Amino acid sequence: NMISEPQIAYIAGLFDGEGSITYKQYYEKKKGRKGGTRKTFTWRVVMEIAMTDESVIRLVHDLLGCGTVRKKSREKTGHKMQWRWRCGFRDAYYVALLLHPYIHVKIDKINQIIKHYSTLKKETLKAKVIDIANYKLTKQSHGH
Repeated sequence: NMISEPQIAYIAGLFDGEGSITYKQYYEKKKGRKGGTRKTFTWRVVMEIAMTDESVIRLVHDLLGCGTVRKKSREKTGHKMQWRWRCGFRDAYYVALLLHPYIHVKIDKINQIIKHYSTLKKETLKAKVIDIANYKLTKQSHGH
């Protein structure tokens, strides 16, 4: 089931309102081959939407066909239970490309993700354009 333009626009609106993007570089300690540790720079790229309405979060997950859904308890602060959809890395790149035409508020962050992947991975990404239909089909055929 391909996602429709109105559905993409709906998710983009949701994302502008309720979404967040984490895009940062941080040091990660990795175990070296000779027993020591070495520090490497790692990118963290995450997109998420958190809401109290579970059905909306599940819909986003189903329509996009990627990411994870988790409960996010906020009992300590006396708030209602939240539901959170999140995706990272290549999935975030796919979602960023998909939502790009409809995003207003968070367009700078969306552009960061697209720029990051289209410069980092020169895997014949024709002028930053990926065939989204094919991307979805390949994902579905691999059982995701």
